[in-house]
Amino acid sequence: MLLTLVSNAFNLLRPWPLAYIVDKLLPAATTAGGRNLDFLGVDLGGWSIPTILAAVCALMVVFHLLAGGIGYLVSVLTLRVGLQALLRLRTELYAYLHSLPLKFHDERRSADSSFRVAYDSQSIQAVYSKWFFVFQSTIGLVATFCTMLVFDWQIALLSLLVIPFMIGAIYWYAKRIRDQSTVIAEKESAVLTVAQEGLSSVKIVQAFGREDHEVAQFQSSAKQSLEANLKLNATSMRSALIVGTLVAAGSAAMFYVGARHVMDGKLTVGQIWYLSTLLLMLYQPLEALTHVAWGLQGAAAGTQRCFEVLDRENDVPESPNAVELPAVKGEVTLENVAFGYDDKRLVFRDVNVHLAPGQTVAFVGGTGAGKSTMLSLVPRFYDPVKGRVLVDGHDLRTVTKRSLRAQISIVLQDTLLFSTTIRENIAYGRPDATEEEIIEAAKRAQAHDFIMAMPGGYAAQVGERGGHLSVGQRQRIGIARAFLKNAPILILDEPTSALDPQTEAAIMTTLEELMRGRTTLIITHRLATIHTVDHIVVLGNGTVVEQGRGDELVALGGRYAELHRAAKLS
Repeated sequence: MLLTLVSNAFNLLRPWPLAYIVDKLLPAATTAGGRNLDFLGVDLGGWSIPTILAAVCALMVVFHLLAGGIGYLVSVLTLRVGLQALLRLRTELYAYLHSLPLKFHDERRSADSSFRVAYDSQSIQAVYSKWFFVFQSTIGLVATFCTMLVFDWQIALLSLLVIPFMIGAIYWYAKRIRDQSTVIAEKESAVLTVAQEGLSSVKIVQAFGREDHEVAQFQSSAKQSLEANLKLNATSMRSALIVGTLVAAGSAAMFYVGARHVMDGKLTVGQIWYLSTLLLMLYQPLEALTHVAWGLQGAAAGTQRCFEVLDRENDVPESPNAVELPAVKGEVTLENVAFGYDDKRLVFRDVNVHLAPGQTVAFVGGTGAGKSTMLSLVPRFYDPVKGRVLVDGHDLRTVTKRSLRAQISIVLQDTLLFSTTIRENIAYGRPDATEEEIIEAAKRAQAHDFIMAMPGGYAAQVGERGGHLSVGQRQRIGIARAFLKNAPILILDEPTSALDPQTEAAIMTTLEELMRGRTTLIITHRLATIHTVDHIVVLGNGTVVEQGRGDELVALGGRYAELHRAAKLS
């Protein structure tokens, strides 16, 4: 605040030396000796005019340096505050996206979320800087107007006539600019989505010869963004023309009145020049403020898209009274569980399943039966709309998600790897693991040999999404990750469906080692791999249709028997 006031004071002084030269020095140079000069009441009779002129010109540089230097300091501080706000918003937005349940991410394109984190969040910095500019300019405008008022109250009041019209222009264009800025953000997000999907699937695109189609899709999306940008810029240019015309009209009126006052002897030439400079200092920020107001609307559009996420209610909330889940034995119970992605359509209902500690239970059923969704209830990726899920008798809604998930390992059909080293991927669930523990986990997953055969060994980069590794190698890394975590509950979601029979057999041997002594929930379409497990749950028509051991279910001659028979024929 104080720095802004001081900076504005020196800005008001910057044009004064030239007015002094025009009104004092130049007339004195035409009189005998020029000995009637003073500076702020101080007699300068002993100074020569060239000396005074040099001093006044040097003063112009001093005022400029002081005003510019203080302004620079204020700008740096403002920039730092804005960037800190950007860092905080980005971090909170990214963290909240990670905390939101899978239902949120299922409904939204990942590229759109990425766009909000990377680009929309930058609007907060613009909001900070522009609002500070408004504050700074307002102080400058008041100071400038008061200075003009001292010299000529009529000109000062005349300069205010354009302000109501500028406010009207701001009001008229603000909503249009905000709406158009929102459209641009959405179109740019769509461009990023098309590019990300096309490039991440480039192998399929090239395999099917669809390069032209993908380019056409991208061009169409980019064209929509271009048209939205053209529309916004056309609106901005129209508004700039109107505001510029208002400024020109105000300036013309001021020069007319000012010139008449000089003719009438009310003002000197130096004073009218000083007033014209002040008018420029009044109108330039005022004109800039109108553009800042429209810029704020554009920034508000991006900020609003960020807060749409931050304001999104978490469908799987952490209870304020949630407690840490103690070390568990691995008993898992689903009591009268029902789940649906919306209130009108349930995926399954009335599910009752009990797993004793160390027991292996397989879930089978047709595509879309809800197997993966049901298993997602155990780590609390979703909450049931009815019933309860319990671990060792603890309702999952009463414990913290972090303490629950710390006791669950998951191996998926497509193991997700990060673009880093093999060592870091194995240790992802236990980043504090020692090198010996990581190697032991890799050996138990039968991954150590192929890791050591790679250049760099455990320091080898896996590439984007593990692209440098085969499917089987990626799966073994995922199993090593589960071995290292050593959790009492294990979830296997189609862990071998993408593998050839030989690799599948080798992976199943490794998985059997991993499953030993753990409560295991497994999903698979390959019944031969789960026919002899402790318990099988058969899903169909949105509910559990059969439960029991494999041989018992075959003897019943029901749904499982049909699946088993079809599997043997294939």
